[in-house]
Amino acid sequence: MNNLDSTDLRILLELVRDPRIQIGDLATALGIARNTAQTRVRRLLRSGILHSGGREIDLTAVGYDVVAFVTIEVTHRELDGVVGALRLIPQVLEVHEISGRGDVWCRVVATDTHNLQSALRSVLRIKGVIRTETVLALHTHIPYRTEPLISRLVQPGSSVAGPANSAPPAR
Repeated sequence: MNNLDSTDLRILLELVRDPRIQIGDLATALGIARNTAQTRVRRLLRSGILHSGGREIDLTAVGYDVVAFVTIEVTHRELDGVVGALRLIPQVLEVHEISGRGDVWCRVVATDTHNLQSALRSVLRIKGVIRTETVLALHTHIPYRTEPLISRLVQPGSSVAGPANSAPPAR
């Protein structure tokens, strides 16, 4: 973990809660000087811990360097309860109902394999979970992104229809 103190972590938490918060409001919320808030946010951005686009946080920098994808098979009548219980597990970053093998897919982060095992045991204890399959991410080659999609829409003659209309316009 980088040299983040409690003020840095509180800044990150406020930015996650409200990515559009103004520096003055951030300083007030944390009870720190405006210049301190501004300097710390700039340092977090320069270090790469905080990404400027959507105030996305590099979780590796704050100690969560294990990423796993968990496919969960559930009893269908318990699906809503399973999703509600998954929401209570802090390491669960996202949950999707899926088709194909399994019923629910989750992205889970952990500080180490023991922390991951603890999170997975919490998942398995949820009423309605039948079984799980976990795959560890070894490296992220393309992180979550939306810029290419939006850039494509900005181009003249583009359409939101998707790849079928991706041919360049005739000249």
